[in-house]
Formats: sequence, structure tokens, C-alpha cells
Amino acid sequence: MAAPPRSPNMAAPPVPPARDQNGHPENPRPAWRPPVGAERARGCDVTSVPAGLSLMEAGEGRPGVAATLRALNGALGRPGALWVKESGARNLRHRDFLAPRAALGAAFPGGQVPPEAVSAVPALRGPAVLPLRGCRDTPAGLAVQVRRPEAFQRLLGPLPGPAAPAAGAREGPVVLHCPALRGPAVLRPRHLRPALLADHLAQLLRAQGVGVRLVPALAQEGSSEVLRQLRIDWPSGSGGSSLPEAVSALKAALGRAPCATACEQGPGTAALPEGVIGKVHLKSFVEQQGLVGYDPNLDVLLVTEGMLRSLAELQQVVQQCRAEGLGSCCSIVHVVNCEEEFQQQQLDLLWRILDPGAHTALQKHLVCGPVKVTNPSSPIGADQYFQLRKRQMYEASVMKYGELAQDEAWREVIDTLTAAAIRFEMLSTAHRSQITLDLENSSISTKGTKSGAFVMYNCARLATLFDSFQRAVEQGTYPPLPPVSELNFSCLREEGEWLLLFNYLLPFPEVLQQAAQLPTPSKGIRITANTETVCKFLIQLSMDFSSYYNRVHVLGEPFPHLFDQMFARLRLLGAVRDVFHSALATLHLPPLNQI
Repeated sequence: MAAPPRSPNMAAPPVPPARDQNGHPENPRPAWRPPVGAERARGCDVTSVPAGLSLMEAGEGRPGVAATLRALNGALGRPGALWVKESGARNLRHRDFLAPRAALGAAFPGGQVPPEAVSAVPALRGPAVLPLRGCRDTPAGLAVQVRRPEAFQRLLGPLPGPAAPAAGAREGPVVLHCPALRGPAVLRPRHLRPALLADHLAQLLRAQGVGVRLVPALAQEGSSEVLRQLRIDWPSGSGGSSLPEAVSALKAALGRAPCATACEQGPGTAALPEGVIGKVHLKSFVEQQGLVGYDPNLDVLLVTEGMLRSLAELQQVVQQCRAEGLGSCCSIVHVVNCEEEFQQQQLDLLWRILDPGAHTALQKHLVCGPVKVTNPSSPIGADQYFQLRKRQMYEASVMKYGELAQDEAWREVIDTLTAAAIRFEMLSTAHRSQITLDLENSSISTKGTKSGAFVMYNCARLATLFDSFQRAVEQGTYPPLPPVSELNFSCLREEGEWLLLFNYLLPFPEVLQQAAQLPTPSKGIRITANTETVCKFLIQLSMDFSSYYNRVHVLGEPFPHLFDQMFARLRLLGAVRDVFHSALATLHLPPLNQI
């Protein structure tokens, strides 16, 4: 693939890489990683975050938004949240945090804040509190700026060890049940949405130290192939030899249940569907138990052995969690599309009846909105949807870069871009809302700033940047990156540099925490999750990074008086790359080294 045009960001490498007759690098390099032991020899490097340790794992020594806001609110001596973090580029030129005039007017008589409270703000200290400077009274309210060079130093310096679990963190494992993967002979796009969401949510929860189990185990080869292409990491298997015993136990419980009746057929009674083994009166059970949030149309359920097998598999997973010491009680989350919500409520109640206990009482439903496909010539399967998007991605890439090399590496790039496009298409919308899939060729582009391909493109640009820097170091053009303690972060004066640090590097751990939250509803069985947060975060980061990268030279002329600024920028962009990689890992998307 021909390389994209260079942005003004990057000076041409001192020695261009050798290329074949088609213009492709003869020896394409992966993203720059220093040789083993280089950190010790050189002090540190821009990729000092070890594999498996992401920015989200920073301990208490890492400044955070929530801790800084708590300190600011405490300084004013009033309950409630008075301060807000700014995020817009225009406001960040003048202030980083603001206590709006309206909030001050409601908290203080006449809106007059005691002078001693105002003077206390710059003196705020704490391991997780940003270094602050003077608090000013402005027409908009009290405004505070961060001491920026010190903030760069603290956020881009060596990371502390992993943090202890947050107070009030979720106890016990979470079982994510995706009924869409249990039954259909042909997976449709509407089945992919809850599967992708459950896969992403599982990664987010694991990143927060929560044990996760995924149900059901896949048995159909066709289904598992398209899930593999989308990089959905889902277990497979038959349920084990103990599943028939578990089904038999549930049958016995069905016979003892007071709200269940046997299916006896006599003269004049209507023939029951094949496989029905009993009836359960769900409506009376809901009323007796005082349960809320269930569909009022739930009434009599005809129980089949297939339903009992589904419950037996869930029951087995709960028992495995206990046996592995993951917790005495599991939270069960049914991730369902709206078309299957009614059926899953039936199974929810059946499980409560047959297996009363804390785990069945903790069942919650995370419901996905409908997936509408525009102008389909016929119902489209998930595999057709993937192949269509893959063809469109290939054609869009040819249009942008020219004819592609037909080797395994580029096929893998196109496959990854396709998976990214579909994941962002499915996950960047709130899970409760409808998604409309446009199958026209014009709907997929490598240029659109809202697409997964755009995110992957910018991640690859960072890989190219560090690859160019490493080659220049090897050729003696630049010295190696010094230890962070020797970097001069006062050189970072560009508006875009503070934007990247303050809006992305600083809040990133809290973004992941918020995306993984499964708040228990005050009543009912439905829960909501911010599963669109990471995709939206990556899209916005890509837009702001791209704007900065197109405007600023990072690798400049090899003059010693320019090295301080170049090294500080490399350290900043190395941390941005770590954020890209950590966020993409929650989507099971590998970062690309070239595109």
C-alpha cells in the first residue's frame, strides 16, 4: 500500500527506507519498542509502561479529575459539587476548572465566597490532586488554572504501582448471558449487537479486576467463525457431562413448584407443542413475590427441556464461580436485544421459581435497541454483513492509497479495519437506542472522523512516528530519549498538547471505570451501562490528536537546541499511544503498525 501523504507534523526521515518497485517498504518495521534493557541503560523511554500495565492501573500517586474536584469543593466548605472541569479549547486558554457564578450564588449569600476559602485553593495538595495556581474571580465565576509543566511531569513521569481496589468496588463475579448466541441457525446483525456489547463489557470489567464469565458456550461452527472474524472472545464447549444431571434436578424442582402444573392431556384438551414438559404460572408468581419491572403480558409459560438446559448451563457457571473462590454470589446480567427481551424475562422468572437464591434474585437485564438495516434486498446474515463491510473497506482503502499488496499482512490489516468499523458501528451508540445500518458503499470510508477506521488510522500514525524516531536514533541523527527526570515539559506550550493531556490522559482511568459500571436500578430489572463511552472517547481523541499532528512538527531538524521540545512531545505522544492501545484492548482490536 502506498504511504499516505506526510503531514506537516513529520519531517522526512534522514534516510528514507528502501522500497520495492511498488513503493512498499522492503522491511516494514513494527511500532518502535526499545531493546530489552534499554530503559535501564538510558534511564527510561517513551514506552515505559510495561506490557499488561496500562494507564488505568496507576495508583494513588497519579492525579485524577475526581480527586481534584473533591479537593476544590472541600476548599469552599460547601456540600455538593460547585466546580466543573473545562474541556473546550477556547475556555482552556484561560482556565482549567470553574465554579460557575450561578452555583456560587446558590451556595453563598450574594454569591460572595469568603476570601480565606479562595486563598486556600492554590494551597491544595494531595497525591491525586493536580497542582493548582491562583484562584481568580471572573465574570463567569471562580477560575483556576493548573500548573501545567508540573502536571505534565506528574502525568508523564514513571507510573506508580497498581492501585488498590476502589472503596465500594463490586464484590463477586459477573455472569454475562447473551441469549442471542444460543438459538438462531443464522446470526443476523441484530444478534451481533448484544454479543459485541457483552464482549466489550467483559473486557471493561476485567480491567477493573472483576471476574467475568460468558454464557452460553458456543456449539455452532458457523456462528463461531463470524465471531472470530470480529475478534469476539467467546467460550465454546458442550456444557460438560454434568449438564444432564443439572437438567434432571431442574425437572424435579419443576414438579415440586407450587405455581407449576403438569401437562396432562385428556379428551377435549388442545394438543400441546412437542417437547413441552410442564406449565408455570408466571403472572401469579410475580404478584406473590411483589416483583416489578416485568412485562404485564407474562402469564402461563410452557416449559421445554431446551429452557431447562439453558438454565442448567447458567446454574453450572454460577457454581463454578463459587468453586473457584470468585465470590459467594454472582451478579447475572442478561444482555439481550429488544426482540428477545420478553422470552428472557420468562426464563428469568422460571429460574427464580426453580432455583430460589441470591444469584437468581440478582438477575438484571441490559437491553439493546433494534438494529435496522436500510434497503436490504433480502434478510442479511452476520457473515454477509462482515463480508460486505470487508469488501467496502478494501475498496475504500484502494481509493485512498492505490492498489494494495495481496499479501497476508495487508489482508490482516483489512480484516482488522473491518472489525473496527463494525464494532464502532455497533457500539458507539447508547445500547438503548436504535442503530441504522446503511449497506451502501458510501457508508464506509477511511476518512470519516466517526469511524473505527479513522481511529485505527491515527493509532497507526503514532506507530509510524515512533518507528521513524527509532530509525533516526539508530542512524545517529537523534540521541536516544532521555530519562523523564531530564525532560523539560515547559517546552509544551501548544494548545493541542494541553488538550491531549487534560482531556484524555488525565481522565482516561476514570473513563474506563465509568464505562464498566453496572448501577443497580432502584426498582425493576433493567439496567443501563455506558457502553458507548470508550468508542466515543477514542473518536474524539483521534480528532484532537489528528488536528495536533497535522499542525505540529514532532520530528524536526536534528539541532540540539530543538531536542528538548521534541523529547517532551515524544513523551506526551507515547502516553497518548498507550491510551489508544489500552482502549482498543477493551474492544479486542490490536493496534496497527501501518495502514
